[in-house]
Amino acid sequence: MFEALKKKINKTIIKITEKISNKEKTEKETAKEKTIEEPIKKSVQEKVEKSSIFSFIQEKTISEKDIEDVLWELEMSLLESDVAIDVAEKITKELKDQLVGKKVKRSTDITEYTQEALKNSIKDILTVNGKDINKIFQEKKDKPLIIMFVGINGTGKTTTIAKMAKHFLDKGLTPVIAASDTFRAGAIEQLTHHAEKLGVKIIKHEKGADPAAVAFDAVEHAKAKGKDVVLIDTAGRMQTNVNLMDEMAKIKRVVKPDLIIFVGDSLTGNDAVEQAIKFNESVGIDAIILTKADADAKGGAALSIGYVINKPIIFLGTGQDYDDLIEFKPEWMIRQLFT
Repeated sequence: MFEALKKKINKTIIKITEKISNKEKTEKETAKEKTIEEPIKKSVQEKVEKSSIFSFIQEKTISEKDIEDVLWELEMSLLESDVAIDVAEKITKELKDQLVGKKVKRSTDITEYTQEALKNSIKDILTVNGKDINKIFQEKKDKPLIIMFVGINGTGKTTTIAKMAKHFLDKGLTPVIAASDTFRAGAIEQLTHHAEKLGVKIIKHEKGADPAAVAFDAVEHAKAKGKDVVLIDTAGRMQTNVNLMDEMAKIKRVVKPDLIIFVGDSLTGNDAVEQAIKFNESVGIDAIILTKADADAKGGAALSIGYVINKPIIFLGTGQDYDDLIEFKPEWMIRQLFT
């Protein structure tokens, strides 16, 4: 997971370390040659002066010139990994700000400073404040918790809803699924299959029915039966389809969800970011789930999407099984990239 991104980060750390170390080595060799040519100094004052020269050479101050070409390579590498340009620029700028002017004595210092600077920058990018599902559920006075899922076709949204149903079942809660994707052929049947395997109640109408009516009926059923959570599927729509986006806005008006989750495909990189921007503008997003993260070597979407729309990633899909859903934490991704 995120192997290519990890390699590029490690390559940057190694390059900066080698470049500054090699420059320091060259300076030491030059100074040594000059020292051999000088007459032997005998006075204490002269010895102190010579010692000061070597002390200065041993303590290297990192300059912008030392690392500017490596920073440019890093930015290009991040863009190649589908990292959003704002994020790539932020990482390289913060790395420069934290390194330039630093005084180092050993190559291990350079490695340590560079790694910590990158860790701090990436952690800052990944740390986005937002709604917490558990906290919302605890603070909500009236059941059920209503969650609406949005995203385009092919991202794994339906499977993600099934995984979320399993997630709540494991917590001892009772979910209800609303099959409000009445547009796509086979959508209701696919969701019904998942619901039956999980033993979860599904509320559905005929294909072509009003999606908002399906969502409303699911919420009313949950209220009547004392269910804890309603998970609302919606038609996978392109963010440019105005009519379908308006239909989704209608569902939002009718059921007033506590949480709207955007489901995006991690493998699509910048496309997932652009989709999230449009959905956020049209209906408002509270949180993000990225699917297929287990197959994502680049990691651009995971690194960028939350920062760009200022909404947190809350889960990553990591496979086809219902349990293949992991809670996303910035510290977790830092470990993936730096260990």
